[in-house]
Amino acid sequence: MPNRTEQALARLADLTPRQIVAELDRYIVGQNDAKKAVAIALRNRWRRQRAPESIRDEISPNNIILIGPTGVGKTEIARRLARLAGAPFVKVEASKFTEVGYVGRDVEGMVRDLVESAIDMVRTERETEVEDLAQERVEDRLLDLLLPAPPDVQTAPAQPESAPASTGGVFVVSPAGDVQQDRDADAARERYQRTRDKLRQLLRDGQLEQREIEIEVQQASTPMLEVMTPQGAPEGMENFTEMLKDMLPRRSRRRTVKVTEARRILLEQEYEKLIDHEDVTADALERVERLGIIFLDEVDKIAGARGEGTGPDVSREGVQRDLLPIVEGSNVQTKHGMVKTDHVLFIAAGAFHVSKPSDLIPELQGRFPIRVELKPLTEEDFVRIMTEPENALTKQYAALVESESAALEFLPDGVAEIARIAAIANQRMENIGARRLHTVMTTLLEDVLYTLPDKSIEKVVVNRALVQQRLKAILEDEDLRKYIL
Repeated sequence: MPNRTEQALARLADLTPRQIVAELDRYIVGQNDAKKAVAIALRNRWRRQRAPESIRDEISPNNIILIGPTGVGKTEIARRLARLAGAPFVKVEASKFTEVGYVGRDVEGMVRDLVESAIDMVRTERETEVEDLAQERVEDRLLDLLLPAPPDVQTAPAQPESAPASTGGVFVVSPAGDVQQDRDADAARERYQRTRDKLRQLLRDGQLEQREIEIEVQQASTPMLEVMTPQGAPEGMENFTEMLKDMLPRRSRRRTVKVTEARRILLEQEYEKLIDHEDVTADALERVERLGIIFLDEVDKIAGARGEGTGPDVSREGVQRDLLPIVEGSNVQTKHGMVKTDHVLFIAAGAFHVSKPSDLIPELQGRFPIRVELKPLTEEDFVRIMTEPENALTKQYAALVESESAALEFLPDGVAEIARIAAIANQRMENIGARRLHTVMTTLLEDVLYTLPDKSIEKVVVNRALVQQRLKAILEDEDLRKYIL
């Protein structure tokens, strides 16, 4: 296993199940059963690596089905878990897939998406490691473009660092055969270096950002290749056109851009030179196989009543059967190489309003041995959601208003009233869980966010009276409530 993947796994050593739950508590309110289940599944990855080699490959991940209505935290739990573990993560919707032979996405596409996610993750890590060196090189290239070296400086040989100062400079042979030092070239080089140093300081101080320079950039792929891959084209078509792009010679052209834009383009070019793409790909594939997490949302949409083989649901059972080998463990061909899915963790989720987990085919049910039911959110949960998490909605809106040099304060009775209205709306209409808070908050603060920036508004205090005043008409009018909230 590559060293870096070992380091990623070593991070899990410090995360006990209790600590994982504690970290999830910072962002997600309640749902302790689901948090415990995913915490154990994540810790088991590290435990598997510590098991004897003779049994290590036999230990398969415990895939999980999260059952609960929309907006109770199913997706957020999986996303935070992946971020916590530093693992490649992809969220896919089961309803996008169709049985092989029908128009739609091939189920193997989710593994390919996971590989692309892992490559982006590893590449970002590599860029962070070489960022300082890349920035230095970009700075030197910008200086070369802003201040090209004069011909006499360009032809002057560089002086070795170990050579004494007295032996520096350029030596020329006179017509009489005498060897003498070219003092003019030496002085020109010193003048150029002094000017370059001054320009470097101006560049670091940001005083040259609007200066225009000419740089060479590589052109994007030809339009003909873009036409060859229409929206919704099969996976194989994408791989074929990618291969064609690599085979065709890349053309470059000169562009005049500002220093700000040039720095971004040159930085990308330096990253291309400094990062070993084969190493990135190998590391990414290893992480997918050892740490990958696929979140399969809306799995209840492919759980039709078994035995029905007609109508629009014709491919539901076919999708389940196509999912079987991937969840169980198989080799999937991607454009970056073969990927084994034996130890990828699958977390499925669904509301299961109409269907039940038992409506899935038995073979697929067996691949998801752990089932956790998430509880619907109550009015008390809404109050906690708006105040406790580090990314609480009240904190988000306060930050938005603060950017306009104003203040937004939520009093406890105001928060309680927002929670009550959201709970009522969920009871009288579709229960969309915590997402209802977004609609209520947006409607409540619409006038404030529209009026800003206004010098007369320095502080807005959200209390019960303000909430009732702004939302009273909507609550009393049933049609309006359904339309707006």
